[in-house]
Amino acid sequence: MSPSPVVAPVFPELAGRLALVTGGAVGIGRAISAALARQGVRVAIGDIDLAAAERTAADIGGGAIAVRIDVRERAAVEAGFAEVVARLGGCDLLIANAGVSTMKPALEITDAEWEFNFAVNTRGVFLTNQIAARHFVDTGKGCIVNTASLAAKVGAPLLAHYSASKFAVLGWTQALARELAGKGIRVNAVCPGFVATSMQSREVEWEAGLRGVTPEQVIADYIAQTPLGRLEQPEDVADVVVFLCSDQARFMTGQGINVTGGVYMT
Repeated sequence: MSPSPVVAPVFPELAGRLALVTGGAVGIGRAISAALARQGVRVAIGDIDLAAAERTAADIGGGAIAVRIDVRERAAVEAGFAEVVARLGGCDLLIANAGVSTMKPALEITDAEWEFNFAVNTRGVFLTNQIAARHFVDTGKGCIVNTASLAAKVGAPLLAHYSASKFAVLGWTQALARELAGKGIRVNAVCPGFVATSMQSREVEWEAGLRGVTPEQVIADYIAQTPLGRLEQPEDVADVVVFLCSDQARFMTGQGINVTGGVYMT
């Protein structure tokens, strides 16, 4: 049997770069980590679940490492980022992907639910971006990609607190991009739509219960809203993130790139 062909990276300039992906153990984060590794990037899988991060690092190979990071706490992010730099020998790319959601009608959202969404989705982006960007300024190079959401472009019923947290991510991304542009550091965001992940599976069950329909009807509604006619896959997002990290995106900063299959088009 002849050996499998070696597929050259699409973005060879990424080979040898060093990346931290938060929320990198599962879902979109896992897909991003794997996609970067295929380009020759050495990846640190940052996640609050260290065991899951270790499994993902082992699966994707390429010298990937696992680091426990709770993005809600400054000390934890600082310690985690320092560990990444020490173990990888630096860091060139930050993918701030860690995120959570809960679902409830706006008039029933509790303070705890609001604070939980903002602690991970917004404060987590702020802390990881700030700490990584200080390193990038010191080293004179770096690129940041934040995971926002379709819900950062259009307020989502039953997800008002989640939408608010993700709208904040876009505002932060734009402002930080303007501040860091003169230092050669680019900051962008991706806005996924209805992505088939374990997080979506939970949301489908919640939404079905709140709307009084079946989970299958919820999924059918997601697909009906998507002009390209299917649920989004994590890899659909990951490939765009890789592009934004590459030199092909060298003149892009402050953007919130829709990766929604056409659900949102402006």
